[in-house]
Amino acid sequence: MSGHAHYREAHPLVFVMTHYINLICMIMLAFSGFYIHFPFFDGFMGVARGMHFFAMYLIVFNLTFRIIAAFFVKTATQLGSREKDTDIKNWLPQAENKHQFFETVKYYTFFRNTHVISGKYGALQKMAYLATIPITLFMAYTGFALYTPAHTWAIWPFFQGGINLLGSEMTMRVWHYFGMWVVILFTMVHAYLAAIDGFKPLWGLIFLWRETPGEEH
Repeated sequence: MSGHAHYREAHPLVFVMTHYINLICMIMLAFSGFYIHFPFFDGFMGVARGMHFFAMYLIVFNLTFRIIAAFFVKTATQLGSREKDTDIKNWLPQAENKHQFFETVKYYTFFRNTHVISGKYGALQKMAYLATIPITLFMAYTGFALYTPAHTWAIWPFFQGGINLLGSEMTMRVWHYFGMWVVILFTMVHAYLAAIDGFKPLWGLIFLWRETPGEEH
């Protein structure tokens, strides 16, 4: 999203893998979830349910692994730098990100020609990636609460308590459906920002944009 530095120290293979596992799982969950809610062709319900449950388990394990790995795997501390430190420090508040949120928004909405100086992860990146944690946990909780066989599990009262809090299983289903749209929107926005990073240099060339002399980028 906010950088063009694709090298080993900036993006260790383990984090590249977890990133794309998340993406694939989100696509699988959205597709299978839509089908479960609106079967748009016949003979696929069993596969869709299996796909949905498999992707949900995988994304939860992947997220848990990614959080733990952030405390142990070392990555570059700044884009373009090969100096490394534990990845979790890139997610904590940094001086480089201070007052950069709106400038970053301006870049991705074509009101600024050049990238904003920030840490390894820009303000939007941090917000987007950190948001995956509560979104994923919320979807997992509501999904498991709707998973009928879970009624026999010893942990079921934990999910039943959420249903009771919301009033009914149907309300829980509505929240799960709403959360699915949040995941889809999140994925689409992420894809848009990645596309801007890839194609904005070409866009700028077409319109003969020039960097302002002395402007930071």
